[in-house]
Amino acid sequence: MASVKLTAKDCERIARVLAEPRRVDILRDLGASPKGEMACAALRAKNEITPATLSHHLKELENAGLVDTEMDGKFMRVTLKRPVLKAYLDHLGKI
Repeated sequence: MASVKLTAKDCERIARVLAEPRRVDILRDLGASPKGEMACAALRAKNEITPATLSHHLKELENAGLVDTEMDGKFMRVTLKRPVLKAYLDHLGKI
Protein backbone atom coordinates (compact mmCIF):
# COMPACT_ATOMS: atom_id res chain seq x y z
CA MET A 1 0.00 0.00 0.00
CA ALA A 2 1.60 3.25 -1.16
CA SER A 3 1.91 6.18 1.18
CA VAL A 4 -0.32 9.14 0.39
CA LYS A 5 0.87 12.72 0.79
CA LEU A 6 -1.86 15.24 1.49
CA THR A 7 -1.48 18.98 1.12
CA ALA A 8 -2.87 21.41 3.66
CA LYS A 9 -5.65 22.15 1.13
CA ASP A 10 -6.47 18.41 0.89
CA CYS A 11 -6.75 18.20 4.67
CA GLU A 12 -9.00 21.25 4.81
CA ARG A 13 -11.27 19.76 2.13
CA ILE A 14 -11.49 16.45 4.00
CA ALA A 15 -12.26 18.24 7.29
CA ARG A 16 -15.12 20.17 5.64
CA VAL A 17 -16.53 17.00 4.10
CA LEU A 18 -16.37 15.08 7.38
CA ALA A 19 -18.17 17.85 9.26
CA GLU A 20 -21.39 16.22 8.00
CA PRO A 21 -22.23 13.28 10.33
CA ARG A 22 -23.89 11.23 7.58
CA ARG A 23 -20.65 11.19 5.63
CA VAL A 24 -18.80 9.88 8.66
CA ASP A 25 -21.48 7.19 8.98
CA ILE A 26 -20.95 6.23 5.34
CA LEU A 27 -17.18 5.91 5.88
CA ARG A 28 -17.82 3.88 9.04
CA ASP A 29 -20.09 1.49 7.11
CA LEU A 30 -17.53 1.11 4.34
CA GLY A 31 -14.74 0.52 6.84
CA ALA A 32 -16.76 -2.15 8.63
CA SER A 33 -17.40 -4.12 5.44
CA PRO A 34 -14.92 -6.95 4.77
CA LYS A 35 -13.42 -5.46 1.60
CA GLY A 36 -13.97 -1.80 2.49
CA GLU A 37 -16.60 -1.61 -0.22
CA MET A 38 -20.37 -1.78 -0.50
CA ALA A 39 -23.04 -1.52 -3.12
CA CYS A 40 -24.64 1.90 -3.25
CA ALA A 41 -28.06 0.33 -2.59
CA ALA A 42 -26.77 -1.33 0.59
CA LEU A 43 -25.37 1.99 1.82
CA ARG A 44 -28.68 3.70 1.12
CA ALA A 45 -30.66 1.05 2.99
CA LYS A 46 -28.28 1.08 5.94
CA ASN A 47 -28.39 4.87 6.27
CA GLU A 48 -32.09 5.29 5.44
CA ILE A 49 -31.60 8.25 3.09
CA THR A 50 -32.96 9.08 -0.32
CA PRO A 51 -30.97 8.19 -3.44
CA ALA A 52 -30.42 11.89 -4.19
CA THR A 53 -29.08 12.58 -0.70
CA LEU A 54 -26.75 9.58 -0.84
CA SER A 55 -25.55 10.63 -4.28
CA HIS A 56 -24.72 14.09 -2.94
CA HIS A 57 -22.79 12.72 0.03
CA LEU A 58 -20.90 10.22 -2.12
CA LYS A 59 -19.92 12.95 -4.58
CA GLU A 60 -18.56 15.05 -1.71
CA LEU A 61 -16.61 12.08 -0.30
CA GLU A 62 -15.29 11.27 -3.78
CA ASN A 63 -14.23 14.89 -4.42
CA ALA A 64 -12.33 14.82 -1.12
CA GLY A 65 -10.55 11.66 -2.26
CA LEU A 66 -11.98 9.46 0.49
CA VAL A 67 -13.93 7.02 -1.70
CA ASP A 68 -13.94 5.65 -5.22
CA THR A 69 -17.12 4.81 -7.07
CA GLU A 70 -17.40 2.32 -9.88
CA MET A 71 -20.34 1.35 -12.02
CA ASP A 72 -21.06 -2.37 -12.19
CA GLY A 73 -23.75 -2.60 -14.85
CA LYS A 74 -26.57 -0.41 -13.58
CA PHE A 75 -25.32 -0.63 -9.99
CA MET A 76 -22.62 1.39 -8.24
CA ARG A 77 -19.98 0.09 -5.86
CA VAL A 78 -18.33 2.42 -3.37
CA THR A 79 -14.84 1.72 -2.03
CA LEU A 80 -13.13 3.37 0.93
CA LYS A 81 -9.69 4.76 0.07
CA ARG A 82 -7.99 3.71 3.29
CA PRO A 83 -4.57 5.23 2.44
CA VAL A 84 -6.14 8.68 2.08
CA LEU A 85 -8.08 8.33 5.33
CA LYS A 86 -4.93 7.11 7.11
CA ALA A 87 -2.90 10.06 5.76
CA TYR A 88 -5.59 12.45 7.03
CA LEU A 89 -5.65 10.83 10.46
CA ASP A 90 -1.83 10.94 10.59
CA HIS A 91 -2.02 14.65 9.77
CA LEU A 92 -4.48 15.19 12.64
CA GLY A 93 -2.21 13.23 14.96
CA LYS A 94 0.55 15.81 14.40
CA ILE A 95 -1.55 18.73 15.60
